[in-house]
Amino acid sequence: MQGVLYNMPTKDIYIYIISDSAGETASKLAQASVSQYDELNITFVRKTFVSEKKDLLESLESAKEHNAIIIHTLISKEFIQLANDYCKEHNLFSMDLLSPIVNELATRSEIEPNRIAGAVHSLNQEYFSRITAMEFAVKYDDGKDPKGFLDADIVLLGVSRTSKTPLSLFLANKNLKVANLPLIPQATLPKELWEVDPDKIVGLTNNPEVLNKIRQERMRAYGLDPDTAYSNIDKIQEELQYANDLYEKLHCVVINVADLSIEETASIILEALCLEEHSFLG
Repeated sequence: MQGVLYNMPTKDIYIYIISDSAGETASKLAQASVSQYDELNITFVRKTFVSEKKDLLESLESAKEHNAIIIHTLISKEFIQLANDYCKEHNLFSMDLLSPIVNELATRSEIEPNRIAGAVHSLNQEYFSRITAMEFAVKYDDGKDPKGFLDADIVLLGVSRTSKTPLSLFLANKNLKVANLPLIPQATLPKELWEVDPDKIVGLTNNPEVLNKIRQERMRAYGLDPDTAYSNIDKIQEELQYANDLYEKLHCVVINVADLSIEETASIILEALCLEEHSFLG
């Protein structure tokens, strides 16, 4: 931490986040700090992906105009020195978040850091693939556009409350493009479903009693009568039978999710479809 400029108390405070990457680390620290104050008027200014010296100087000069608190996560030695020297010269409060721990690791290990900007985010093709997969899961959730089935890595089928959406998002986090379709006996199946490779389709099912309880709880959560056609055990059995008949026609993998967590179901899907698990950032 560097220079503190003592002024009259004020509730109007600027916090500048300066980073050669996305600035998420500094941003989270700042958010956690200001959450302790209810009456402050905080203005956050993010200067991210700073890769040129002139951009860094412009950010620092802008921060000086507002006597801002500066939190930076710079990894370049040159940029760190420039930022710290500038803040010291102009008596600005600043926090250099990365240097203390990075330098300590270097001292203890006698290994120099690679000093790659944004390394924690792996801002490469894998990172952007994950973002694309997440957007894909949202776009093609709940059968919104069956055309997505043809571009999906996995197509999930199942009656209501068989964890299709959370599974889609969980698998998207593994860089897999997932579309899903709710199965309703009275609804017409999209023609695209029959064009999908069966090896990409997963049919989700459940035990009637378990599904009955889940649906009743869902109705209660909405403040409605839990005993409706939606939660009727006979209707549920009909829906499950319809789904199982369809799965047989498709010759797809079938998974009963009754006693499985989302993580367990996802692991079974990855193994069953022989897909590589592209884990990223945990």
